[in-house]
Amino acid sequence: MTRILSELLGNDHPLFARTISDFESASGNSGIDTRLIADVTETAHQIMRAIGLDPADTAGAELYLALNAAVQSKKAETLLKDSAYVLLRLDDGIVSFNMQDVVENAHHTLPYESRVVGHAQRHLRGEIVRRYAEHDRTNNEMIHNLAEQADIKVKEDEGHMSMNESQQQSGTPRILAIGDIFTDAFITLGDDAAKVIEQDGVEYLAVPYGRKPPYEKVEIVKSVGPSPNVAVSIARLGYDASLMAWIGGDATGVEAIEHLKLEKVDTESMVTEEDKATSYWYVLCYHADRTMLVKSEKYRYEWKDPVTKPDYIYLAYLGEDSWPLHEGLLDYLERNPDIKFALQPGTFQFEWGPEKLKGLYSRSNIVLMNREEAMEVTGRAHDPIHELAQGLHDLGPEIVVITDGPNGSYVSEGGRVLTIPNYPDPAPPVERTGAGDAFSSTFVAAIAGGESVETALAWAPINSMSVVQKVGAQAGLLTKDELQKFLAEAPEDYKVTEVVA
Repeated sequence: MTRILSELLGNDHPLFARTISDFESASGNSGIDTRLIADVTETAHQIMRAIGLDPADTAGAELYLALNAAVQSKKAETLLKDSAYVLLRLDDGIVSFNMQDVVENAHHTLPYESRVVGHAQRHLRGEIVRRYAEHDRTNNEMIHNLAEQADIKVKEDEGHMSMNESQQQSGTPRILAIGDIFTDAFITLGDDAAKVIEQDGVEYLAVPYGRKPPYEKVEIVKSVGPSPNVAVSIARLGYDASLMAWIGGDATGVEAIEHLKLEKVDTESMVTEEDKATSYWYVLCYHADRTMLVKSEKYRYEWKDPVTKPDYIYLAYLGEDSWPLHEGLLDYLERNPDIKFALQPGTFQFEWGPEKLKGLYSRSNIVLMNREEAMEVTGRAHDPIHELAQGLHDLGPEIVVITDGPNGSYVSEGGRVLTIPNYPDPAPPVERTGAGDAFSSTFVAAIAGGESVETALAWAPINSMSVVQKVGAQAGLLTKDELQKFLAEAPEDYKVTEVVA
């Protein structure tokens, strides 16, 4: 039995077999390990029979594909509700029956050789410790200490929940962000390498042509873009964040997933296209502004209903070939009228125009954009702000958020327009990437969490201020406690006021 457990866990620690033997001795040789293996095997066989497979004549790859198909047919949640720690060893490898593993494998369309089993292994480690620690004849502290020494109890397992446990958290809205994801290389240029020149009313970043100008430093920032920034921001604030974005089957894509998991963003709705590369952008930083060299990969953008139903969906920038996904999203929202929808349009969504996006504008609860974008969408003048906001309300949203650079921000809701100044910078901005994403995500998260419009508007500029103090869009994102501390220390004139029409 010890050998089977070692294989299922991938644990080759020299103390593993000895520790299980000591656990058995402490429990009076009660056969806990034997019963655990029997429970794991029986549960796996029951699930296999339920999906039409013969446990005596099924290869691992065949079982893997059948479990993936159960995710697509929406049967997995029922089939796998009691199999968090179940793994099965077959001739061609180990297969996980853990819901999170199966969902990740299916949604990332991972080949059998690249399948994940880590969630099930984590739960199996926990189940071993639990069964021995709770036995009447064992010492709880001794079991936990020995388990740590043999890598049966590992620090990385702490704080993880099963998918079902996560869904059962009360009072925490689940917010699904949808949009493109990139890795950014931030290249900082000094005055000895670059300068800004103006020609025909346009400013250009200039470097010596045909030379080798020096750069000061380069920083690689993973898993960025409006929607990933939003998801990480929401997670930092303590809400339940998930992301639907498209990556390639390369090392950059793997690193993007790892980064999101470290930030506690659920990746079950991420889509991996093995034959594609993951989008990679280069950001030239000069003083506090940046020039971005962009190349977005072409993905298939096929809509898939989220495995876990969100309370809010937040849509941001997507590539120019993504229109079919917008149609699928609108259909999903129409089938689920209880889901709230926030829209932060990006480049191509503005190019398509409000008529093409009419269905999504009319279905939105919150729309967020800057003042120039609002003028472009509505065709209305810069002033007065009430009429500009009303132009967006006429498209359908209940809450309209308009940012206005150094002039602060506005929210229109329920016939009134509120405004707040920017939160004062504690130091000159380092780099402005992601400031708008920080603002918008904080506002939406606050509303989704039940806060008032006034509170949401007071929170949002603080996160935006913090982000520009660091390089990249995520390094400066705040927790809720950190945000509240800035709010408590805000100057007297930092407050929400109503704009008189």
